[in-house]
Amino acid sequence: MARILTGVQSTGTPHLGNILGAIIPAIEMSNDPENESYLFIADMHSLTQIKDANTLRQNTYATAATWLAFGLNIEKTLFYKQSSVPQVTELSWYLSCFFPFSRLELAHSFKDKSDRLEDINGGLFTYPMLMAADILLYDADIIPVGKDQLQHIEMTRDVASRVHAKVGDVFVIPEAKIQKDNMLIPGIDGQKMSKSKGNVIDIFQTDKALRKQIMSIQTDSTSLEAPKEWSSCNSFAIYKLLASDYQIAEMKRNYEAGGYGYGHAKQALFELICEQFSEQRKLYAYYMDNLEEIDQALEIGAKKAAKVANGVLDRIRGKIGY
Repeated sequence: MARILTGVQSTGTPHLGNILGAIIPAIEMSNDPENESYLFIADMHSLTQIKDANTLRQNTYATAATWLAFGLNIEKTLFYKQSSVPQVTELSWYLSCFFPFSRLELAHSFKDKSDRLEDINGGLFTYPMLMAADILLYDADIIPVGKDQLQHIEMTRDVASRVHAKVGDVFVIPEAKIQKDNMLIPGIDGQKMSKSKGNVIDIFQTDKALRKQIMSIQTDSTSLEAPKEWSSCNSFAIYKLLASDYQIAEMKRNYEAGGYGYGHAKQALFELICEQFSEQRKLYAYYMDNLEEIDQALEIGAKKAAKVANGVLDRIRGKIGY
């Protein structure tokens, strides 16, 4: 049985891109009886960006509520907050003592901001070691990642190998599982959906707010009467990710026939999202109104995770002389 570990940052309410590209695939993977799944909310990583306690707490609840609303089985999956298993910070320190400063300087999370050193805190610089500890602390075999995160897995494997070279074998060396490129979800401007770009669709808003957001999808100025090019339309690009084959074919015919405006297409997308995610939206609202149920779910996972973490820490402590 393969042990799969996935971490998700709590930087806000997960958007449609997170849901389609990460949450649904991860839950499907966790339901495979051949897999043992660990899923944690990386609230300690979020501290590199967010310093307001209420914001951080609210983001963590919103992230957890989304996973639970989409059917994460906490009996099958170890679901926990990173901060609830503080053993990860101890392991992160050990790993930092085996990893060269010069290699940390090559991390994308640092290099992307290295021209603005005043914006970089120590946590952001050592971010790869905390991420490596997240993985190695639980003897994870497989880490699903996008290509942009592959470097973190390479660093995790590197630091584990460096530890082994000095003190002998301690860790399970993880393998990366590259997520498919076709799960790149376009935002309202046609670029990859991202909170930092402000181009997201938040399905958990009120109907009015959600419709307003969808109506803001960027489209060209083709008149209502004229045929339209569906292959380059941002609204259609999102619609086809959710619709059935029949609905997609019908929408293509509408675009090609003319007399069908972008407003009609956006309204159809709004209605599709409301219909397809009706149950998840209700469950999300329920969990956000009953935060104690989220706390209980996360505490169950944290207790199980701590047992595994303590076993790994005992191994590394013995190897380095503690």
